[in-house]
Formats: sequence, C-alpha cells, structure tokens
Amino acid sequence: MSKPLTIADLKTLARRRVPKMFFDYADSGAWTESTYRANESDFAKIKLRQRVLVDMTNRSLESEMIGQKVSMPVALAPTGMTGMQHADGEMLAARAAEEFGVPFTLSTMSICSIEDVASVTTKPFWFQLYVMKDKDFVLDLINRAKAAKCSALVLTADLQILGQRHKDLRNGLSAPPKFTPKHIWQMATRPLWCLDMLQTKRRTFGNIIGHAKNVTDLSSISIWTHEQFDPRLSWSDVAWIKEKWGGPLIIKGINDVEDAKLAAETGADAIIVSNHGGRQLDGAPSSISMLPAIADAVGHRIEIHLDGGIRSGQDVLKAVALGAKGTYIGRPFLYGLGAMGKEGVTVALEILRKEMDTTMALCGKRDIRDVDASVIAA
Repeated sequence: MSKPLTIADLKTLARRRVPKMFFDYADSGAWTESTYRANESDFAKIKLRQRVLVDMTNRSLESEMIGQKVSMPVALAPTGMTGMQHADGEMLAARAAEEFGVPFTLSTMSICSIEDVASVTTKPFWFQLYVMKDKDFVLDLINRAKAAKCSALVLTADLQILGQRHKDLRNGLSAPPKFTPKHIWQMATRPLWCLDMLQTKRRTFGNIIGHAKNVTDLSSISIWTHEQFDPRLSWSDVAWIKEKWGGPLIIKGINDVEDAKLAAETGADAIIVSNHGGRQLDGAPSSISMLPAIADAVGHRIEIHLDGGIRSGQDVLKAVALGAKGTYIGRPFLYGLGAMGKEGVTVALEILRKEMDTTMALCGKRDIRDVDASVIAA
C-alpha cells in the first residue's frame, strides 16, 4: 500500500502487522458491539452545509483544551496496553503528539510507565486515573503523575466493573501474551512485531508492576486487576481526588444529561462525553448523539469534550459544531501506531488535520473557533 490516505488505510495496515489478540483488543466493543458501531455510524448521519464564494485564506485550527494551546482540537485518548500495538507504544505516541502540538493522555493500564513517558517528552502530558480499591495505590499514582509534571488528570468514571468483550475472552488476551499454541502462531505470523518486542523490556503493565501491593508477575497482576476496580466509586470520591491532585481535572465517561449536571457540580474543569468506545454498556447511545443535549445542559458551566467514533477530520469538525471544545482519538492513533510506529501516529494526526482543514473551508469557515451549529445542515 502507498502512503495511507485515511484512518481506514492505517487500520488495514495495523491488522496485517499486529498479532490478532492485540489488534482485536483495540478494535473490539462489548457484547454485540452495537454501541461501538453506532459511535461511528451516527457521525455519518450528520450532514454539513456547503458554502461558496467566501474567503478561505489564512485558515487556523489552533484552539485550546482546558486552557492549554493545541494545534487542533484533538487529544490522544488514554488506551490500555498501547505498548502491545507496537513496542514502547506509549512513549512513541507521546513523542508524536508532542511534536504535533496535541495532548497525549497516558492510561493507568499502560505498558510504558508514567516515568517512561516522562523520560522521552519535554512538555507535560495528561494522565488517566482508574480508581482502585487500594486507595494507597491510587494516591501513589496521583503523586507519580505530579512528579512527572502531568498537566491534567483524566478521571475515568465508567469502569467500575468491566463490560464483557467477547473477542478478548476468545483470544485469551494478556500482557505479555501467554505462550499457548494459538498465541505462538499469532506472533509467528507477525515477525516484525516480534522483532520490535524482543528489543524492549516493556511488555507488561508498567504503572502497576512493582508499585501495587503483592503484584510481581503476570499471574498476580491478572488477579489484582480483576479484584481492584472499585464498584463503590461515587460522586463523593471526586472531591477527594480533586483535592489530592490539585490541578486541572477532567471527568471521562459522561453519556447522560443528569450525570453531566452532577459532574458540573464537582468543580472539574471539563467532562468527556464518552461511552468508553462502546466497550462498556452495549446498547448505550453513541457519544455524538448525546453531545448536543449535554452541551445545552451544562456547556455554560463546564468545558465539554467528546470521545468515541471519530475516524476523520470531518468527525472532529462535526463534534466541535455540536458543542465540543475538544475531541479524543483512541483507535485512529492505535491503528497508526500498530501500522507504522511513531510515524503512523503522526500520519493519523496529519490525516485528521487535512480533512478538518478542507472541510472547514468548504463550510465557509476560516477559524475552528468560529465553527458552530451553523455549519450543520438542517
């Protein structure tokens, strides 16, 4: 394939290069995957107004997310096991994002640790927090993020219990992979991936091994992870997290107007309209379908971001038009990373930027900050 022109092109390349269990992890949703599919398909239902004979010169996609300047209103979403798409994946993606001028968000369930990512970046990145039952470990994560000079904390609110993802169970997913005949075959058919992985020491959850109590190997981390997600997490915990963090706080996983109102009362700096990429409650509405109502309800009180289903620059523009100050991409950058490493992440961002810029111009706008519902066709 020549240079990828679309996110779909990167997806095709990633499927060829990444072992099936890890590609499927990035590409799967819960149960029937109906919400995963709706996240994408509902964007296509939104039509844009074509405007002509307007000045299209001097266009700008520069914006701000929680007061931080961004080259376009896109951040790299927190994604688990990113380092299994490509060796040292979180470090490579963070560097690509920094060079591009957009935020990178590191997941608690990353392969490269907070300290690993800090060692290869020169500007602050964001850290995503899962709240575990072990509050000492949670506090340690917060303090490590502070020490790494992370500039925002993203609190994920929609993973108190795990939604079932059939592909992961059928694949026997683990990090590092178990050496069953099926896994050995999957890796043997992806020699370039294996070669890269042999050259790194980062093959399991870097933020957890050596930091959480009694977690020293693959078997103990598997048990610990399934026991530690805290089903008792509630709105009352946000105040404690906000106090311990002391910096900009973003709440991820808001997909209901009533929850958005409750989130706005916490004093958080932003909320992310998200259904966890369709990986939690299958049958929930798509993120983009919920965005207008949430923006109408609380957009005057708290900054609104959107995550889920973005596969093009047009999708970003539509989200901004419907009330999002910023957007997040998970699968698009993972496809790029799996396909081409750091260069692939940059290619994914370039694809989105070009599509957004051209679409904005053809809708009669020159500045992304001027894009609003007037570009949406009735």
